[in-house]
Amino acid sequence: MVDHSLDLDRVFHALGDPTRRAILRRLARREHAVGELAEPFQMSLAAVSKHVKSLERAGLVRRTVRGRTHYCRINPRPLAVADEWLRSYERLWNQRLANLEALLRHPDKE
Repeated sequence: MVDHSLDLDRVFHALGDPTRRAILRRLARREHAVGELAEPFQMSLAAVSKHVKSLERAGLVRRTVRGRTHYCRINPRPLAVADEWLRSYERLWNQRLANLEALLRHPDKE
């Protein structure tokens, strides 16, 4: 099994910021120029660019340059890795809840 812990650290760090999550939501709909990504935020283009770089380091965003314009698009693969990690805990808790339910339904059967 491949150890994705460093990748997960970067992904969860990137997802920990509401601005970066908002950027990802916009990129989930379509590709955007960095300038377009900055429009809804009350911050400088440089600040938005730093957020984009954090998303790039996590592998969540890919940037291409056409002329002088930088375009970003979402890369869903790191989200799938994070989802897989989270689902392992979901399976664990579902099993524990199923065991609890069985115990509560039949307390005499241990």
